[in-house]
Amino acid sequence: MSVRIRLSRGGSKKRPFYKIVAADQRAPRDGSFIEKLGTFNPLLPKDHAERLVLDVEKVKSWLAKGAQPTERLQKMLSGLGLCAAPVIHDQPKKSAPKAKAVARQQEKEEKAKAAAEAAAAASSESTEASAE
Repeated sequence: MSVRIRLSRGGSKKRPFYKIVAADQRAPRDGSFIEKLGTFNPLLPKDHAERLVLDVEKVKSWLAKGAQPTERLQKMLSGLGLCAAPVIHDQPKKSAPKAKAVARQQEKEEKAKAAAEAAAAASSESTEASAE
């Protein structure tokens, strides 16, 4: 049996509230779970004490037993120092800008740079002329 530490959704429509649970990997998201480890309320501000409530000892024991946290929970737990941060993969090449878009962006930057240099040259000439 493979155990996951994951979020189980509760709350009403557009008002999510999550239980952090240790559950069998094959169990449905909101189905049966082995043990409740805490709660997560995403509607509260990030600095609010009740946003993430965890029983740290239970989480540590489940991690020691080999339970794998989901990527979202791994991110939260790494903030508390309970596990390593997840590896974030680079964006795929498919979503990268194409050659024409890159060329247009470079032209735009060059024009902006040339305009800034011209403005700087004009202001330095005017200060020299006024100094004489």
